[in-house]
Amino acid sequence: MKITAITVYQVDLPLKEGRYSWSNGNFIEVFDSTVVEIETDTGLVGHAECCPLGSAYLPSFARGVRAGLAELAPHLIGRDPRNIGEINRVMDAALRGHPYAKAPLDIACWDLLGKATGQPVYTLLGGAAQEDVVLYRAISQEAPDVMARKIEGYSAEGYTKFQLKVGGDANDDIARIRATRSVLKTSDLLVADANTGWTRHEAARVVSAVSDLDVYIEQPCLTYEECTSIRRRTALPFVLDEVIDDTSTLVRALSEDAMDCINLKISKVGGLTKAKLMRDLCVAQGIPMTIEDTWGGDIVTATIAHLARSTPAEFTFSATDFNSYGTVDIAEGAPVRVDGRMTASDKPGLGITPIAAALGAPVARYV
Repeated sequence: MKITAITVYQVDLPLKEGRYSWSNGNFIEVFDSTVVEIETDTGLVGHAECCPLGSAYLPSFARGVRAGLAELAPHLIGRDPRNIGEINRVMDAALRGHPYAKAPLDIACWDLLGKATGQPVYTLLGGAAQEDVVLYRAISQEAPDVMARKIEGYSAEGYTKFQLKVGGDANDDIARIRATRSVLKTSDLLVADANTGWTRHEAARVVSAVSDLDVYIEQPCLTYEECTSIRRRTALPFVLDEVIDDTSTLVRALSEDAMDCINLKISKVGGLTKAKLMRDLCVAQGIPMTIEDTWGGDIVTATIAHLARSTPAEFTFSATDFNSYGTVDIAEGAPVRVDGRMTASDKPGLGITPIAAALGAPVARYV
């Protein structure tokens, strides 16, 4: 099997809530997503999607995905997409860094491998470890009472885990955490995710002020060193996200007991190949994960579901159904939330079929 063409699409994904806000005044209203289609000489076609959370969240941005694909795609024409190890070695040799641009090419090859072997991707990633996965809901940063009302609404839809967007003014964030925790059941989980937004003294103040609550603290500060400083000051469970961006950082964090959980974003680390390696390291070391991505629609959600379904439930802290946040469907067969949970398709590959009308005309094609 050989790759004969790589086609790129750009899709706008507006939000149902109108706006998504997080730390330091950042917000987005329409996500810019990139869909990749890899054609082969056998007639099989693989798909993937990459959707950065704007340009101020991670060192990634939507147009950067497409610029990276322009660099990478010519090197993959004529390669066997089933040889995913070689695909990744070729990409790493052709373009240093920029894992988010490599991720959709890697994922589309997993989709093709599943179709070529007649197996769902979750089987290729280690086999089904659970029938479905528990989802969390991200609560956009707003006034404390508004965030509390939103949590009550999403609780009625079956969610039991909530990721609260903080990382703003420390006084406001303390009020946000207290207001939202007060409307939750004892069994519900609350994560206060600062998205690197606090300085060290602000983070120290917040964790002290909410030390009596049942709440997780996620990525309080910009750097690894600042975060581990806050970890030493609190007994609250601790999650790292933005700074866990490759295997070497994960190994360091594991050796230094830097966290209780991590947030494993598939495109942030370069696709399913590297995400699987990091997932397996976490399982071996007893570290649960939120398995997700930076954002996206139906194809990203399907990819998340396959990696999460192949992860033991005790190590799947939560996952994300990003396709429920938007107003546009871009693929058939994507996971659908049922009572706060979702599962991956049993069909070969990712189990999705892109909706041509939603993708529109290609923005690039490499042959």
